[in-house]
Amino acid sequence: MIHITVPATSANIGAGFDSLGLALNLQNEIYMEEWDGPAISSRDGRPVPTGEDNLIYRTAKALYQRVGRPFRGLRIEQVNNIPMTRGLGSSSACIVGGLLGANTLLGEPLTRDELVDMAAHLEGHPDNSTPAILGGFVSAVLEEEHVYYVKKELDEGMHFAAFIPNFSLSTEVARAALPPQVSHKDAVYNLSRAALMATSICTGKLENIRVAAGDRLHQPYRLGLIEGGQRVFDIAYECGALAVFVSGAGPTILALVDAQNAAFGDRAAALLQAQRETRTFELVKLRPDNRGATVRVCE
Repeated sequence: MIHITVPATSANIGAGFDSLGLALNLQNEIYMEEWDGPAISSRDGRPVPTGEDNLIYRTAKALYQRVGRPFRGLRIEQVNNIPMTRGLGSSSACIVGGLLGANTLLGEPLTRDELVDMAAHLEGHPDNSTPAILGGFVSAVLEEEHVYYVKKELDEGMHFAAFIPNFSLSTEVARAALPPQVSHKDAVYNLSRAALMATSICTGKLENIRVAAGDRLHQPYRLGLIEGGQRVFDIAYECGALAVFVSGAGPTILALVDAQNAAFGDRAAALLQAQRETRTFELVKLRPDNRGATVRVCE
């Protein structure tokens, strides 16, 4: 049996819609071995699909088919630490876990870059799947089923605060909220800020990050689907966050926090608790994950 770990990811990072993403130190774990048919279970008690519709299972099967190898089935045991449908890359973690697991069981017929390409093709965009495989901060473009990317390892002293709500938001619903067209002015606004975000993170100029996180393509439309979301933005900035943005399609909101701001978590949690609203947010402290997905043989 093999043991796969895949980190949570946050996509878009403000203006970098479908192109920027980073990995966080919250991992899903997958145990996998070849089997007769699907034998799928959860080690942590969280419900998971147990048939051939399981995303890990069908992704692994797709890799077997791609390389022309017979597929009998898999035994899969999951530990789901990444909250599902919360904008932290839970679907990407399943796709990446299935691909890396199957590739390892088959003797690694695909290179790491080929796995990056296949993961992005299966998901439709590379902003979650690429950092899930590679770790760190990634700028990526999917062009004709090939991913062109640059990875930058993040300073492990960088702190993140994930405001994870007690409700889910599907990617399909979040994408349906977006307008079919945007103005030239809004396009220029996002292009300039996405470029500023990438270069600022790569050069360590974090004083630029708040401006770089500005967005007019998706966040203004998705915030309306996140009850209490604007208040979370306000609280995070009030407590000294360097930048705040919707994580992926939401509803999680991620704040980048100066490592010296030790009081951020307690202050933000206290302000959130004082709201006494129906929709509550759990504050989870996170760090970068620069390793990305890992695979090892276990007993």
